[in-house]
Amino acid sequence: MALPDYLIVGAMKCGTSTLAAQLGAQPGIFMTEPKEPNFFSDDEVFARGLGWYENLFAGAAPGDLKGEASTHYTKQPTHPDALPRMAAALEAPKIIYLIRDPVARAVSHYIHEWTMGVMSGEIDTAFEQHEELAAYGCYAMQIAPYIDRFGRENVLILSLEGMKAEPQATLERACAFIGYTGTPRWKDDLAQMNVSAERIRRFPMHKLVFDNPVAAALRRALIPQGVRDRIKASRQMRQRPEMSPATRARLIARFTKDFAQLRRLFPDRDDLRASYPFLSDDG
Repeated sequence: MALPDYLIVGAMKCGTSTLAAQLGAQPGIFMTEPKEPNFFSDDEVFARGLGWYENLFAGAAPGDLKGEASTHYTKQPTHPDALPRMAAALEAPKIIYLIRDPVARAVSHYIHEWTMGVMSGEIDTAFEQHEELAAYGCYAMQIAPYIDRFGRENVLILSLEGMKAEPQATLERACAFIGYTGTPRWKDDLAQMNVSAERIRRFPMHKLVFDNPVAAALRRALIPQGVRDRIKASRQMRQRPEMSPATRARLIARFTKDFAQLRRLFPDRDDLRASYPFLSDDG
């Protein structure tokens, strides 16, 4: 059966696209296209059947290590069926989980949802109304069920901070974990993936209206430049949003508690503390 040997299961906005691209660039390692099939998490995708999922790996050469990278797999409580479905289909896959400073991740998550038009309120209001902004950054809570099901030996946790500081070493660690016997090489010419610098709000029919060359020509012909500039400004987040001290304090308290559990899950991983810059020296 053409099923994955490894899965990058998250976390969202933690560098999974970059790691997936680097793994997929190594000879003998295969990554699916699309990178995030979300097969086990999303009901409408899962309904396509295991045969559809297997076909995603049909392009792998014999002997290739096959993988995919769906961050929905660690989005609890939004996708509660992801792990049970995965466990029913895969006996002992290698699970890779990326983390980063959870406060920074939450802000990036908010920006992502704002640009997609999913959230429209100010950042503090968004954190009050959308539990997932914080929950997806409770890394111990998200990854513990995978450890319980597949065993700690089959779960590798990495950090975006570590990948930025030591990209080659991070890639080597991931490759060794999934059983790659080649010589991995980090490729600097691969652009950093999934980075949204402009923070421009999208909405239904965005591609048709804004990414369509015909529509662009019509806009230039019919709408004065000054009007176009004002419309663009209304859709653009001018600067990275700053949460209030009270919201930040609530998040830090929650993430500090979750980090204590993460330390219990991975007692030998002192390096993970680099993802929690807000902790006190004795934290």
